[in-house]
Parts: sequence; C-alpha cells; structure tokens
Amino acid sequence: MKGLILAGGVGSRLRPITHTQSKQLIPVANKPILFYGLEALAATGIEDVGIVVGDLEEEIRGAVGDGSRWGCRVTYIHQEAPLGLAHAVLTAQEFIGDNDFVMYLGDNLVPEGIATFVQAYQEHGPDAQIFLVKVPEPERFGVAVLEGDRVVRLVEKPTEHISDLALAGVYLFNPSIFTAAATIEPSARGELEITDAIQYLIDHGYRVRAEMITGWWKDTGKLEDLLEANRIMLDRRGRDVRGDVDAESHLVGEVVVEEGAVVRASVIRGPAAIARGAVVERSIVGPYVSVHEGTRIEDTEIRNSIILEGSVISGARPVADSLIGKNVRITKGDDPPAYRLMLGDHSELQLP
Repeated sequence: MKGLILAGGVGSRLRPITHTQSKQLIPVANKPILFYGLEALAATGIEDVGIVVGDLEEEIRGAVGDGSRWGCRVTYIHQEAPLGLAHAVLTAQEFIGDNDFVMYLGDNLVPEGIATFVQAYQEHGPDAQIFLVKVPEPERFGVAVLEGDRVVRLVEKPTEHISDLALAGVYLFNPSIFTAAATIEPSARGELEITDAIQYLIDHGYRVRAEMITGWWKDTGKLEDLLEANRIMLDRRGRDVRGDVDAESHLVGEVVVEEGAVVRASVIRGPAAIARGAVVERSIVGPYVSVHEGTRIEDTEIRNSIILEGSVISGARPVADSLIGKNVRITKGDDPPAYRLMLGDHSELQLP
C-alpha cells in the first residue's frame, strides 16, 4: 500500500498568508500541518508516499526533504493546477501503479491517527473506503448517505440537507478509482470532484464503505479552524520546559519552552508553546499561543494566536485570535481593545 498526500491547493481562505507560503506548512502547535499527515501515514507502516504539489513545490520540498525523518520515501508529483481532488488522483496514477493507497488531504488533522481506518479497509476489502464525521454545516463539505456501512450516495457541498455526515480528508482506494476519475466530467466549479468519482464507483457496482471518526477532526482551511486546531494540539502537548526561563517569569499550566528559547520577566499561560530561538520579554503570552522559531515578543499581551518565525511584536496590548506571518513587525501603540489580525509574511504594522 502507498500513501498520497495532497498539498497543491492555493489556500485562498487564508490569504494573505498563503500568497507567500503553502497553507500545508502553516504550523499548528509549532509543527507544520503537513507533518501530522506524514506521521499518520508512517504510523500505518506505509513506506512510499507521494506528495502532490503545485506552485509552492520548492517550499514543500525544502521542509519535507526525502521523507527519511518519518521512515518513508517521498516522491513529489507536480499538479499543473488545483483542478480537483480527482484530478490529483489522476496526476498520481503513475506513482500509485497497481497498488491500493491512502489519500490524505495535507491541510487536515486527524489526531487519533488512521491506523484503525487502514486496518478496517484491509479486513473488509472494499473498492473504496471513506472517513466520515458529523458536522454542523454540511453545506461546506462533501456529504454521504449510508445504508449500514455502505455508501449509497455522495453530494459535494449540497444546497439542501441530505446528510450531516461529511467526508473527512482521508480516503482509501484500489486502482478502480483511476477509471472513475478519468470518466467523470468537471463540476460547475470546473473541478474533477472526488465525490463524483466515488459516486461513479457506487453507480457501477463497486463497493464503497464508510468508517466514522469517533474523535476529533479538523479541516484547517479557515482562520477559525486553524486556531481551533492549534488549541487542540496544544492541549495534547503537556508541559516541557527546557529553555532559559528567569526567576521573574511565571509559567502557568501546560507550557512548552523548547531548548534555545528565552523567557524574561514574563507570564506564559498554558497551553502555550515557545519554540527554540524565540525570545519573550516583559509579556503575557497565552493561553493557546504558538510562538515559532526566531520570534521576539516584548511588552506585549497575546492570546489564542499563531505567530510564525522571525516576527517581532513590541508593545501590542492585547492581540487575540490572530495568525501572524513570517518576519512581521508590529510596533507599539496606545492601549486599544484586542486586535484580531491575519498578517502576511514581511508585513509591517504600526498600531494606532
């Protein structure tokens, strides 16, 4: 069995951050989202992983490398444009060959892992298997109608309610999916939809079964979802303080301060994570804040936010519910209500 991670999307809902970097490399709890997918595939014993990439291929190559840190071999597969998940499947056909494969969307998180999902596929032997989760807004997703564990109908982003069971971003297929993907027509939005390809299998007598997610799953395509994912993953990290924390500072609750990080005269309220090379001075950080490598925070209060590497935040009181890009500079202003920001890489903001 092989693995396939899709990382070619443009991330339009996270602009301006995604104008300059892949959405799959935005860190959640100071780890790129894509890495969680690689860990999930590696935990099933899969050794050959293809990553479908687009215009930001070099950035993803630089972050992932050859895959050896996860015990797998990574092959990069260039997709000409983000023309739908079924198009990505066709793009990867040469890599997959005659093998069954797991397809994992690179901006999704399934903290419970997918090992039992793969085991169920191997035990039941369907032509395709999908992961489903109950959602409050099914119109945002592809949804499924079931008879037992058998899938009988799929609809992409339905305009009327037919089911609250959404397809999560993990699929298992045998090579019959290539015939389906090559046969369907583009949808109204000009994409080859994976839901249409799976519906083709259903209509032509192939067996498609479903497994339910019993824990937590998140599609991190929007700012609110990304911040929620950060909160949940920080909750799982526990307390680990290896950095340089002075006696004037107070660490409250589940706080991670990596080796090489510096905390001076500050309060860090967990869950929170301070990466190596980061400096926090005279500030209140947390709860639910991830501070990435090489960032400096001084005279600032910040909560429920993700700050990417190399940024400087000085005198901002308070910042909340924000995603701050790489190498951003935020400088001192008067005391306003909480700022809520999403700033792209290399921005510079002087607060009023």
